[in-house]
Amino acid sequence: MTAKVRVRASTARREGTLLGGLDFFAVGSGPPLVHLRGFATTHTNPTGLDRYLQVRLLRPYARTFTVFSINRPAGLPAGATMADVAHQHADALAQHFATPVPVIGVSSGGSVALQLAADHPGLVSRLVLLASGCRLSDEGRAAQKAYLDAVEGHHRGAQHLVRLKTRSPLAGWSAAQLAWLLDPAFRPTNPDDMLRFGRSELDFDLTNRLADVTSPTLVLGGDSDRVYGPDILRATAEGVRNGRLVLYPHTSHGGALVHRGVARDVLAFLAEPHLDVDGND
Repeated sequence: MTAKVRVRASTARREGTLLGGLDFFAVGSGPPLVHLRGFATTHTNPTGLDRYLQVRLLRPYARTFTVFSINRPAGLPAGATMADVAHQHADALAQHFATPVPVIGVSSGGSVALQLAADHPGLVSRLVLLASGCRLSDEGRAAQKAYLDAVEGHHRGAQHLVRLKTRSPLAGWSAAQLAWLLDPAFRPTNPDDMLRFGRSELDFDLTNRLADVTSPTLVLGGDSDRVYGPDILRATAEGVRNGRLVLYPHTSHGGALVHRGVARDVLAFLAEPHLDVDGND
């Protein structure tokens, strides 16, 4: 099957849709690097300020790679699992790239990336998980469920997610109040896809399959992450067959996403000589 790719070119970036309805935008030049974005209210490419911030975070990688930033698929069926989501990504990557590619998964995008690496190892040359692990923490799962339930019931719910992304309970409370006020402005008109993707992550737990991940893997996160939790980040790095962990001190889930050391550590990892599953050159 031929990929459905609509591309609008510019001097620095392009965007389109991959096989299966996966919207992407690309920045930079060089070999491909796939970036799976975190949880979002829409499956489409970001715009406005969100787009600017996404591109700014990808800029360090774009000096070396062509970064394909990919969102979750559209039209997920009811009851879709994370394996279903990863399978759609696998079809798109297999069609679009001739060889295995390095993949960075951010937060919920890391759940997709880890499932992809476990189920379709021939597509992922190296795996980076940023603020993401083999499952949500109990606290993170409860917060995400509360948000999804609120959206499904046409209530404000953004505060449930935001309060876990800071280190300080006071900062979390303040952020939650602001999120509650702004919730209507960011709520999707049709939330079905978002709800189905979010619920697929509630059931996501790859703890017992980590050994199936053979790609060299780097797990990065904060030691104060409450969404996944440092113990889960550590278990993920230890459970895959060739993993390592970088925990940033005094750093929350949200803080890890913008930590100044992330790009440096990821680029150093991607530049290392090829490693087999036993860690040998």
